[in-house]
Amino acid sequence: MADHLPPALLEACVVLGASSDKLSELYQAVDNNEAPDLLLLEPEVLHVLAPPFVCRPQDESDTLRSQGRRRRPFLRKKREHPSAAETPSQAGGIGESEDVSVPNDIDLMALPQLCFPGGLQVTNEQKDEQFHFLVFTDVFGNKTHGVVMHCYRPILEGTSIFQNGAGSSKFSKLFSAYGICIISKYPYFTAIKDCLSCLLIQLRTCRLSDMEERVKEFAAKLSLVPIPPPGQLHLMFTLRPLTIVLPSREDKDHPAIDLDLHLPFFCFRPQQLLQEQQVVLFSADWARLTLVAESFLLFLQPLLWQQPYVPVLARGMLDFLMAPTAFLMGCHLSHFEEVAAETDHLILINIDNGSVSSSCSETLDLPEIPPAAADCFTQRCQALQIHFDLHQCNHASCSDISEQRAQRRAWQHNLNHDIQRITLELMVNIFRDVSGHLNYEHRVFNSQEFLKTREPAEQLFYKTVMDTHIFHSFLKDRLNRKIDNFARMELITRSEMQRVKAMVEAPRRLTMQEVQARRRSSIAGSKLSKRLGMSLPNLGDDQTISFQRNSLLSRISIPDAVVLRTPPKPTKVFKLPDFPASLSFHSVQGYYSELIQQLGKAIFSVQNENSSLLARFYYLRGFINTLYGRRLEALGDFQNLYRTDTAIFPTQLVTWLVDSLHRDERQQADRRPELKRLILKVKTDSEKLLVQPDEHVKKFKLPLHTLHLEEFVRCIQECGIVKDVATIHRLFHALSDGEPKRVEPDLFKVFYNFWKEMEGQAQDVDLPSEVIDHLDNSECVYKLSSCIKTSHGVGKIAMTQKRLFLLPVGRLGFLEIAKFRDIEDVKISSAPFLLVRIPSLRIKTSGKLEVFEANLKTETELWNLMVKEMWAGRRMADQHKDPQYMTQALTNVLLIDAVMGCLQTQRSIIAASKLAYFDKIKYEVPMMVPKTTSETLKHKINPSLDLAEPQTVHVLLYTPGQLTCNNSAAEMNPKLWVALSGGRVVVFDAASWSMLQDCIQVGETQLNCMLGLVQEQVWIGSQDSVIYIIDTHSMSCNKQLTEHRHEVTGLTVDHRDVQMYSCSSDGTVLQWDSASLKVKRQIHVSCDRLSSIQIYDGTLWCCCDDSIVELKKSGTPQRRMALPDDLLSMPSIFSSFILIPERGQLWTGCSDSGELILWHTNNHSPFKRISLPGCSGVTCMIQVKDQIWVGCRAWSGIGGQCEDQLRSQVLVMDAESHTVAKELQAHSDSIQTLCSAEDRYVLSGSARRDGKIAIWKVE
Repeated sequence: MADHLPPALLEACVVLGASSDKLSELYQAVDNNEAPDLLLLEPEVLHVLAPPFVCRPQDESDTLRSQGRRRRPFLRKKREHPSAAETPSQAGGIGESEDVSVPNDIDLMALPQLCFPGGLQVTNEQKDEQFHFLVFTDVFGNKTHGVVMHCYRPILEGTSIFQNGAGSSKFSKLFSAYGICIISKYPYFTAIKDCLSCLLIQLRTCRLSDMEERVKEFAAKLSLVPIPPPGQLHLMFTLRPLTIVLPSREDKDHPAIDLDLHLPFFCFRPQQLLQEQQVVLFSADWARLTLVAESFLLFLQPLLWQQPYVPVLARGMLDFLMAPTAFLMGCHLSHFEEVAAETDHLILINIDNGSVSSSCSETLDLPEIPPAAADCFTQRCQALQIHFDLHQCNHASCSDISEQRAQRRAWQHNLNHDIQRITLELMVNIFRDVSGHLNYEHRVFNSQEFLKTREPAEQLFYKTVMDTHIFHSFLKDRLNRKIDNFARMELITRSEMQRVKAMVEAPRRLTMQEVQARRRSSIAGSKLSKRLGMSLPNLGDDQTISFQRNSLLSRISIPDAVVLRTPPKPTKVFKLPDFPASLSFHSVQGYYSELIQQLGKAIFSVQNENSSLLARFYYLRGFINTLYGRRLEALGDFQNLYRTDTAIFPTQLVTWLVDSLHRDERQQADRRPELKRLILKVKTDSEKLLVQPDEHVKKFKLPLHTLHLEEFVRCIQECGIVKDVATIHRLFHALSDGEPKRVEPDLFKVFYNFWKEMEGQAQDVDLPSEVIDHLDNSECVYKLSSCIKTSHGVGKIAMTQKRLFLLPVGRLGFLEIAKFRDIEDVKISSAPFLLVRIPSLRIKTSGKLEVFEANLKTETELWNLMVKEMWAGRRMADQHKDPQYMTQALTNVLLIDAVMGCLQTQRSIIAASKLAYFDKIKYEVPMMVPKTTSETLKHKINPSLDLAEPQTVHVLLYTPGQLTCNNSAAEMNPKLWVALSGGRVVVFDAASWSMLQDCIQVGETQLNCMLGLVQEQVWIGSQDSVIYIIDTHSMSCNKQLTEHRHEVTGLTVDHRDVQMYSCSSDGTVLQWDSASLKVKRQIHVSCDRLSSIQIYDGTLWCCCDDSIVELKKSGTPQRRMALPDDLLSMPSIFSSFILIPERGQLWTGCSDSGELILWHTNNHSPFKRISLPGCSGVTCMIQVKDQIWVGCRAWSGIGGQCEDQLRSQVLVMDAESHTVAKELQAHSDSIQTLCSAEDRYVLSGSARRDGKIAIWKVE
C-alpha cells in the first residue's frame, strides 16, 4: 500500500490449500489403498481477498478506493483443464477472461511455500490449529507482515476446502490442512493472531458451504480497522468473543510492537547480530522463528538491519543459505544437521535449547561485546520481572476474560518498555564515544582514531561492527544530528566529567581521574593473575576482560537503574464502533459516520487538556473523513495538526487530497482561510526542488596533493585536530612559511603523525600516585620535557592546562613550579657550563622569592613560547571570565609544539610563533578588563562550541526550574534557550551552564523572539512567518502556528489570564488562546513595520519603526509617540522600549542613535534625552529591578592581530536618576539580545564576530 494512502490493518487475506483435483486424486488413491505413508501435497493459492469490499452504487460519480485502485475481492485458482461436467462453482474459479488484480507487494508464487514451510500434510487424524508468522521484505527494504493459521478439514469425496455443494457423506479417514494468511503492512502479530482465533471459532461450527462467505466477511471487517497514528493512542475493536487492541508506534521512525519481547531472554543473547554475520535461527516451532528474529531487530535499535532477512525458510528455499552476503534467516530444527554439514561460516542458533554454534567448526570464534557494557546489560536483565504468573500472585483471579487479557496487555506493555530501555542502554554504552570522532561539517568519521581509544581486546569487535551497513546507517543519523532515543539517553547518562568536557573544545587527553581508574583496573588484573595462577584455563582472556571492564567503566557512565527507570508514557485506548451487521455500501458509510461522531466527542473532551492526544484524534478523524469521501473536512482535521503535533502530519496523504479536490470543493476551500493557507503551503512545498539531503559518510584519509588554504581548513577539520577556522588559518600560515602559500601533502602527513604521536605520548605518561594526588581530577598532562637540570634538581617538566610541575629523577614527590595565573615573568637567559653558556628558561612566580630556572637547551625557545602563551591565555580567561580563552591557548600551544616538531628548521620557531595568538594580542589589546566589568561579569559561555565559526546569538530566553519533576534532576534545573543563526536553538542547564541540547532545528530562517509558557512550552517567532512551539520535556519542535502572513517579530503574554499575543512585521497582532492554540482576536496596527509588542496591565504597547503605539482594549490606537524629527531625518528607527508604569515613563532607544529618549505616558512629546557614552545605537533594553540594561551597537576598535575587532558595551542605567550606573565591556560585536534570570543575573548575547553569551550579576 502506498505510503500516502490511508493505512488500514488488512492488506489482503489469502486462503491456501490443496486443489480439488489433488484432493480427489488422493481420495481415490486412499480408497484403492495406493497412497504413500507420508502424504505431502503441493499447496496452492485458493483465494485472495483484497479491499475494497464495497463500492458506491453505480449512479455515484466516485468509487470508494482503499488502495488507490479497484481490486476484485477474490482470486480463485483456475483449473487448467476443467471437466465438461464440472460447474463453475465446483471448479472454484473465476471465468478465464476475468482480470484479477492482487496487491503489488504479494508474491503469490512464493506465498504457498512460506505458508506451508514444512509442506502441506495430509493426516489420518485431525490436528490442532497452528499459527506462524511471516515477514516479506522488498528490494527497497519495505516490510510486509503475515500471520498464518493452519486448520484441518476432513477430505470428503468430490469436495475441496471451499467447495459449494455437498460431498459424500462417507466418513473420511483423511484430514487435509488449509491455511488462512492475513497480510498487513504493520507488524500486529498478536492482534491478527487474536483476530484469526475469533474466525476459527466460526469456522469450526459453520458448514463447508458457508466458509467462503465467513472468510470474506472477516476480511471485510478487518479492512475497516484503521491503524493508530504514532504516539500514545491505541485502538480497540471487538471481534466476538474477543476485544482486540492495536498498540500505536512510538513515533514515525519506530514500528509498532505487538509481540512479547521477553521471549528471547529465555534463550540466549543477541550480540551476534551487531556484526552482520550469516545468522540462521532454528526451532521446531515455526512461530518462534519470526517472533525471536523480530525481537532481536528491535533490540538493535537505533541500528537498523539492512541485509537479507527471511525469518521463515521453506524446505525448498534452503539454497538461500548459500548467499554470499550477510543475512538473518530461520529454518526448521529438522534441517540443522543438513545445514551444518553443507555450509561454511554460518552462525547457527538453536532457539529451543539456546545454543550458538558455527557450521565450520565446533568452536564459535566471535569477538565479544565490550565487557563493561555487557555486564551492565546482564545486571539489568537479571532485574527484569519476566514471569506474568509471579506478577499476578497477589492479585485476585479474573472471572472475565476481557479483564484478564487487559491485565496481561498492561503487564506486557510495561515489560516491553523496560526491555527496550535496557537494550537501548546497551547500544549507548557501546557506541557513546562515536560522536567524539565525528566532523559534522564535512561528514567524516575518524575511524582509526576511534579505534585507538578502545582497549586492545575490544578492537576486533569494533572493527567488525564498523564495516557493517547497520553501523554506516547509524553514522548517518549521528551526522544528521538526529534527536532520537539514542541521543536522548546518551545525554541523560553522561557523567559529570563528560558534561564538563562537552563544555570546552579541548584536545583529547586522559584526565587524572581516568588515569587513576586505569591504574586501579591494571592492579586488579595483576592481583588476579598472581592469586589464581594456572588454575584458570583461560587466564589470558579473563585478565583482558577484567582490564577492559574496568577501563571501559572509566570511560562510559553506567548510571544507577533508577536514573533510567522511567515509566512508559500513559496511553489512551479508543474503542471503535461495532462492525456493521451487513457490509453493504450504506452500512459501511454508517459505520464511518458513527466513528466520526465518536471522534468528535473525543476531540471535544480533550481539546483544552492534552494537545498530544488531541492531535491523534484529529489525525484519525482526518483519515476516516478521507475514507468517507469528505475531503474538505479531512483537510481541516489535518490542518489542526500544525497546532497540535506536526510530527505526525501526513504530507503525502494531504498532497493527494489537495490534488483530488473537485472544482466546487476548491471554491469552498478558498472561502475557508485555514484551508486556503494549507492548500497554498502544500502547493508551495510540492513546487520546491526536491533536494536530497547529504547522506554520505567519509572516513578520514591523508591528502595526496598540494593543499591551498580552503583545502587545508577542510583536512584539519576532518582529522579532528582543530575546528576553529581562525586558528586553522594561523596554522596554515605557520606551515606554509614562504610563497606561494600552500602545504605539501608530505608535510601535512608529518605534521599529522607528529600530532598523533604527541597524543600517544601524553596517554603513556606514568605519574606516581603522590603526584596524581596533588592534581585536580580534570587535569591532563599535555607536554613533558626531556630530562633536564633545573634550579630544583634534575627532572622533567610537565605541563597541564593549569600548571607546570617537576617530576624529579631518582626520588618520589611533587614539586609545583607555577600555576599559570601566578606567573609574573617568563624570559630566556643563559647559564654557564664549563666554557660555554647553555640557554635556560627563567620563570618568576608571585609569592615565591626564588626564580625557577631550567636548562632546557634546544627546547628553551619552544618552552618559552608555550609558557608565555598559556600565561597570556590564563590571564585572558580570568579577566574575561571565559574558560574558552584557556582552551584556545592550550590548543595553540599544542599546535606550536607540533609545528616545531615537524619543520625541524632554523625558521621553525618563527613559524611556530605565528600561533602564539594571545601572547601577541596582549601587546595590542589591554589585558586588563575594566574593574566594573570584572566585578559584574560572572561567566561567559560559547553556544557555537560545536561549530567551525561563531554564530550570532539572536535571542536569549531564561526559563525557571521546576520544584517537582518526574524524569530527572536536569529537568528540574532552570534552562537558557539560545537562538542562533539558521533556525538553530541550543539549550543550556542554567544551574551548571552545561549544554543540554546542541541543536534543536526550528525552521531554516532567522529566529526573532522567544517566550516561555507555563514551563511546558517555548514559543519562537521566525522570519518565515511561523510561530514554532518547543515541548520543554521532549525538547522537540512539533507544533506550528501558521496564521501570520509575514515575519513574526514579537511575542508577549498577559500573565493574569495567560493570554498570548504575537505580532508580525506587517502590523498584525494576534491574540491566542494558550490551551487550544486558536486565534481569539486579530488587530491591525497601521505602521511601516511592527518590530515588537509588550503588555502592561492588560494594555498592549507596540514598537513600530516610526512610533510607539498604545492600543485600547478594542485594538484602536490610544496614544502614539512619534520618532523625533531629527532622528527621522537620519534616518533612524525605534529599536526597543521599556514602560515603567509606576513612574509613568516610557524609555525608548533607536538603532542609529547613541541616546535614550524618555517620555511621560500621558504626553506625546519626549521630556528628556540621555546621551550614552561609547554607543552608536541601541539594539535592545530590559528592566531589572530599578535598573534599565541597554545593549549597544558595536563600534570599530583597533587593528593588528585583533583583525579590526569591534567593541560594544552593556550600559546599566539608574531608572530614578536617569544616569549611567555602569559601563560593561565584554563583547567584540554588537549586543543582539538581553534577558533576565529571575532578576539575579542578566545575560547578553552578541553578533557573530563574538558569538558569546555573557552572564552579569545584578546588584
